[in-house]
Amino acid sequence: MITKDILPFIPQRAPFVMIDALLYVDDTTARTSFKAKADNVFNEDGFLAEAGLLENIAQTAAVGAGYNALKQGKPAPLGYIAAVKNFEVFSLPAINSEFITEIVTTGHVMNMQLISGKIVLKEELIAQCEMRIFIEPEVS
Repeated sequence: MITKDILPFIPQRAPFVMIDALLYVDDTTARTSFKAKADNVFNEDGFLAEAGLLENIAQTAAVGAGYNALKQGKPAPLGYIAAVKNFEVFSLPAINSEFITEIVTTGHVMNMQLISGKIVLKEELIAQCEMRIFIEPEVS
């Protein structure tokens, strides 16, 4: 594990933080863990809803980008989900179950980061998607 103090690396704040710890990061990959609590805004009947899974994937991308930027002495970039493609949910995680999310950056086009993301619970793939994230340009 790299850190449980993820707030310096992402713009989100409670109650919208959907990651607990940064487990691994390099130039193209980020891996996080998350355990949704009962008071999570995306709790639907005891399960984390699809919107929570998408937000978790996006925040995993954000924490990786933020960690790498701060390591280089730059501010954490702001990003916005621009498009989601091939989103598949195989099962929803129950509240209080911990899952692992991994994103891989597959490319950059202008101010867009292209990623693929997957969420695994107890070695079972529960969700995956491709995402385009608009990265706000740095203001000089």
